[in-house]
Amino acid sequence: MDFSTWLSSLQDATNVFTAQDVFLVTILSFLLSLGIAWVYKTTYKGVAYTQSYVHTLTLMTMVVAVVMLIIGSNIARAFTLIGALSIVRFRNAIKDTRDVGFIFFAMAIGMACGTRFYALAVLSTLIIGFLWWVLFRLNLFTKDIREQVLKVRLPADMHYDTLFESIFSKYLIRFSLIAVETVQAGTLTELVYGVELKKQADSQALMNELRQLNANNKVVLITGFQEVDL
Repeated sequence: MDFSTWLSSLQDATNVFTAQDVFLVTILSFLLSLGIAWVYKTTYKGVAYTQSYVHTLTLMTMVVAVVMLIIGSNIARAFTLIGALSIVRFRNAIKDTRDVGFIFFAMAIGMACGTRFYALAVLSTLIIGFLWWVLFRLNLFTKDIREQVLKVRLPADMHYDTLFESIFSKYLIRFSLIAVETVQAGTLTELVYGVELKKQADSQALMNELRQLNANNKVVLITGFQEVDL
């Protein structure tokens, strides 16, 4: 049996798609997924970037395309696949809502390729990717956030209720005590504050003055805590 005959037999077996369809759908979804991955990598901000997530976006686009090709317009196949996929459980928590958006982006493009709406898949990838890149470059909807986390350690026998009030009123717009914890076998107390610095406040001067009152123990000021796990 030659290659052309084999391809013909495959088409007769499925009666839904040809081997050429499979090849085109897989390659096109892969190429478009590379565009999605590039947009994600270029516009990513933060410290938790992982190559494996980007590879997963690429794989997901191709897999969804193949799944849609299998389903075609057959309702029975659709319900069979839903039942099969419902037994799969994913335990990885997605911390950034932006990552969820890219997952749906990849799935939508895969669905468009799998249902053979090729023009829709290509144009959607270009338009959505470009608009997302524009949002990133123009930094639209950003907000000047000065909220920070302040961690101060002091001896366990030191009263902290009003210890730092004068310093806080000098450097901060507002502050609130979030947590109190004993550390180093109970010899120290760690205070965690949510603080907002005044516009012209010098964070280094704030930390120096705090160390003068906490017996020169550790003082930590955390910026950008919205993007990382504390």
